[in-house]
Amino acid sequence: MGMPVRIDDILYGQARAQAKAEHRTIAGQIEFWAKIGRAALDNPDLPIDFVRDLLVARAEGKSHSTPFVPEGHLESYTELFDLSFQEKEEI
Repeated sequence: MGMPVRIDDILYGQARAQAKAEHRTIAGQIEFWAKIGRAALDNPDLPIDFVRDLLVARAEGKSHSTPFVPEGHLESYTELFDLSFQEKEEI
């Protein structure tokens, strides 16, 4: 449920510009900033960029994720990925 809130005109303008760039609504942008701020306050030892990236990654879901591949294991991962991709094509 939405609630009307008074905010500073400058903050509103910044939210509007950022929302347009990020393809969000203005309210969605302000909610995103609030989530980042809350997470940053709850985890002061984490860099703010890490907090932001984590929230973005969670919002994107697993379909857009890139699996972690340890250094030196790229070839075996590529073979496995190619095999599983071929199996999906056959189905």
